Amino acid sequence: MVVLSLVLMTVDHRHHHLQDVRSWLSSAVYPIQYAADLPVRLSAWAGEQFSTHQSLVAHNRALQEENLLLRSRMLRFEALEAENARLRELLDTAERLQEQVVIAQLLSVDLDPFRQQVVLDKGSRHQVYPGQPLINAAGVVGQILEVHAFNSVALLISDPSHALPVQVNRTGLRTLAVGTGNPERLDLRFIPPSEDIRRGDIISTSGLGGRFPADYPVAQVTRVERPPGESFARVEARPLARLDRSREVLLLWPAQPDQDPDTPSDLAPPEPTEPPPADDADDPDVDEVIHG
Repeated sequence: MVVLSLVLMTVDHRHHHLQDVRSWLSSAVYPIQYAADLPVRLSAWAGEQFSTHQSLVAHNRALQEENLLLRSRMLRFEALEAENARLRELLDTAERLQEQVVIAQLLSVDLDPFRQQVVLDKGSRHQVYPGQPLINAAGVVGQILEVHAFNSVALLISDPSHALPVQVNRTGLRTLAVGTGNPERLDLRFIPPSEDIRRGDIISTSGLGGRFPADYPVAQVTRVERPPGESFARVEARPLARLDRSREVLLLWPAQPDQDPDTPSDLAPPEPTEPPPADDADDPDVDEVIHG
């Protein structure tokens, strides 16, 4: 057999007579080789597919977590942007005013129908006083009711116990804006049916009563009814200050009528005569008074 094999190898090498036989045998054996190698190939393919799937799942999960984090940050940025816009409006309002003002933030809100009050982060240490006017960039908010050392309680103009002397900008008609317990509605009292008042009229402070300076916007007339046989018309107005949405307000120190606006009044915060104590140097509650 060995001699025969050597003879066949020599003849094939020199004359290539067995090439067709070798090709036929190779074709006949290929299915067997493929079948023997198939489990190895299937195992490798399955491992690759599983690894790719796991990688895609992990990558997708990471992208979802990143997207959730970015969305939460976006919500925070939107809130900060809205807060900055409100503060810019307040600062613009402060620059236009001749009175002295300071920005205060709301600590808590009580919108009970029978008691509409808010708690502010400014108190007697910031020279806040009872009856002090409270406004925002849109209009009158209310007035200080109680003063404590580090905070104060303000009564909103929508409180049922609050009445504000006002006048109609278009005609100069004077009346009272009385709270109803609804932050979206005020009642204008004691207006005869014959008076010229229309829906859309702007109502401002009249300056009477000694607490609110004149010409601060208060509300816009939304409803006018003149029932037959009644002595007074039924007039409703919507506060311009968005009482149920404000988060920052301006505490107002009205200037005295016979006083230069740049000169501090008796109600204005006194100028410090010495540096504040070291404990208050970094206290965020100690704000500077903004001069209009």
